[in-house]
This record gives sequence, structure tokens and C-alpha cells, in this order.
Amino acid sequence: MQSNVRDNVLFSSPKDEAERAAVAGTCVRKLGIKFPAMVDSFDNQVEKAYTGWPDRLYLIAPNGRILYKSKPGPFGFHPEDLAGALQKAVGNP
Repeated sequence: MQSNVRDNVLFSSPKDEAERAAVAGTCVRKLGIKFPAMVDSFDNQVEKAYTGWPDRLYLIAPNGRILYKSKPGPFGFHPEDLAGALQKAVGNP
């Protein structure tokens, strides 16, 4: 939690989806996140479907097919493997 204090991203648990979206937007801005962020619904369907804990990296095709799933992070993250999957997905072997 020290990093949350340092980065000034401490929030009470959101009470509804609008609050959840507002918190996510604030975190994206304050943390300078440069890639698209998604906000899960209150039933956490995406979290349950993709097993985001411990941390994982996914590459998901527009049709919803999983093209790449990392091993648990952070030690299971291998950027070169994700880069290879991205290149394959866009047709650059």
C-alpha cells in the first residue's frame, strides 16, 4: 500500500459501477497508464474468466480468442514472448 500512498491512489471501495469507472479513470490519469484500460462489472466476470491473479498478461483477439497468456507474474512475464505473439497476430513473423 505504500506505493498507493506515494502515488495518491487510495480510494474507498466503490459502491456502484459509475463510482468504479470514476476510480479507474482517476488511476489511469494519475499513474500515467498509456494503454486502454477496461473496467470489470461488479460481478467481476472478466476477472473470473481470465484468472488475473496472480498478475498475468493476455493478448486477446478482437473475436475474444486468447492469443497469449503469460505465466503468473511478475517472474512469469517474458516481454519477448508477448512481442512474438503480437507480431504473429498482425502477420509479421
